[in-house]
Amino acid sequence: MENTDFETNIKQRGQIVSMLEKGDIHLEKAVELYREGVKLSAVCRKQLDEAKIKITEVDGYAPSK
Repeated sequence: MENTDFETNIKQRGQIVSMLEKGDIHLEKAVELYREGVKLSAVCRKQLDEAKIKITEVDGYAPSK
């Protein structure tokens, strides 16, 4: 997941949300999809944070560590 680009991760997460919203899947599959969606959300958040850091560095406002 982390090696996949942001747009692909967001699209995949959206597909998972759609499947879960339909509600016509077995509980075990729903739980599996939910877990995958949570993982994708975390990866997307990390990718956004990394992009924000890069933009901030380009603008000359490197965050203090």
